[in-house]
Amino acid sequence: MERRSLLRAAVLGGTSAALGGTLWRGAAYAAPAQPGTGPYGPLGSPDANGIRLPNGFTSRVIARSGQRVGNTSYTWHNAPDGGACYADGTGWIYVSNSEINPSGGASAVKFSSTGAITGAYRILSNTRQNCAGGKTPWNTWLSCEEVSLGYVYETDPWGTNAAAQRAAMGRFKHEAAAADPVRKVIYLTEDETNGRFYRFVPTTWGNLSSGRLQVMVAGSATSGSFTWADIPDPDGSPTATRSQVSGSKSFNGGEGCHYANDTVWFTTKGDNRVWQLNLLTNTYELAYDDSLVNGTAPLTGVDNITGASSGDLFVAEDGGNMEICVITPDDVVASFLRVDGQSGSEITGPAFSPDGTRLYFSSQRGTSGSSSGGITYEVTGPFRS
Repeated sequence: MERRSLLRAAVLGGTSAALGGTLWRGAAYAAPAQPGTGPYGPLGSPDANGIRLPNGFTSRVIARSGQRVGNTSYTWHNAPDGGACYADGTGWIYVSNSEINPSGGASAVKFSSTGAITGAYRILSNTRQNCAGGKTPWNTWLSCEEVSLGYVYETDPWGTNAAAQRAAMGRFKHEAAAADPVRKVIYLTEDETNGRFYRFVPTTWGNLSSGRLQVMVAGSATSGSFTWADIPDPDGSPTATRSQVSGSKSFNGGEGCHYANDTVWFTTKGDNRVWQLNLLTNTYELAYDDSLVNGTAPLTGVDNITGASSGDLFVAEDGGNMEICVITPDDVVASFLRVDGQSGSEITGPAFSPDGTRLYFSSQRGTSGSSSGGITYEVTGPFRS
């Protein structure tokens, strides 16, 4: 679905309202809409899991750090972070990173066609602070190390094939990855205050063992045109990858990344922004900027991002009031869910089941505020298609 600039969106007092003009031109606010006029309506009272959901939606706990997953013998990892879903016959698999250092890695949970948990297991071990990542079109999971000179690891969600370190994708403080099957590249974010936005161009699509790492080159404005330039030394030593290309554009704390329909979106936590790149015209702009709505929008602490078949973007908060917010193609920003009583945590890993009826995510530190208190949830309901 085509998506125009979302800077027209504003939320006043927790309710969604469209503006009559783009915010950077100083347009006056329109009158706020009635409460709950986002696409899913108002949030209800906290359910038994402490989650506020719209009418018609329910939640359940899938896994807790340090405890066995369902009736399996597998113990769920600490600090669950980025995740993705994969079709598995009539069922599916949800994979989740572990953002601890050392020993990070990633795990997976298998579900039957009815959503029953049928298995859980480790798919990556002995890595460091695996934060976000991305799904490939050939059904592997790219797990990214959020450490200086970190690697990307390509893993098998079924746990059959050994994980592979993909050094050609560059060594830096990796955050998220998003595959673009049209241009046959992988986009990568960097979690530094002066991080960059990259793309990896494999020598052969489907094989990430070799290729070119490139960086986005653009001016300092919040919109304009961009190009790509090769990184001379992807191993980042002695010169960091973000410092190797003159004119490469700096971004304040790159986080989640999502591709769909010739557009790539990514978030930057340092300035609470969502950026979008039009890959047909090689132009970029802000899709969302919290500062331009004077802090009245529900979306703060932007982090992981994913998309639904409806064209809606779902953005998880690191902090804020522990919400997943939706940004619609009609320029509405609204709360979709809120987790109560976990202010010392952050929401991570949003991903839809293959049929789009279930949304998985984690509270990385749960009620305890500790990495050992992570909780992974499933939300089921009438998602827009």
